Amino acid sequence: MPNKKDILDIYYMDARCQLITIAAYLDRLERHEGESDFREPALHQAIEAMLSPRAGETRAQAVLNALSDLSEEPVQEATIQFAHGAPQSSKG
Repeated sequence: MPNKKDILDIYYMDARCQLITIAAYLDRLERHEGESDFREPALHQAIEAMLSPRAGETRAQAVLNALSDLSEEPVQEATIQFAHGAPQSSKG
């Protein structure tokens, strides 16, 4: 069974790369002008959820829940990106 150091040895560089990629993406969004939509705040909420998951919730669950559309009503037609995660309305 691997220990924490084994996990760090195996996955650290990949996780580091993914964090840098997300940071660069957020920097790119910030540099550009224009209106954003629901996806930008949803990503910020997912990052916050990852850093402070609710009791009994893993970090992965917290991110998935933050980016999930929990509505139960089907939409007539999915448009670009809307079918890929973030809800269009904010959760309370």
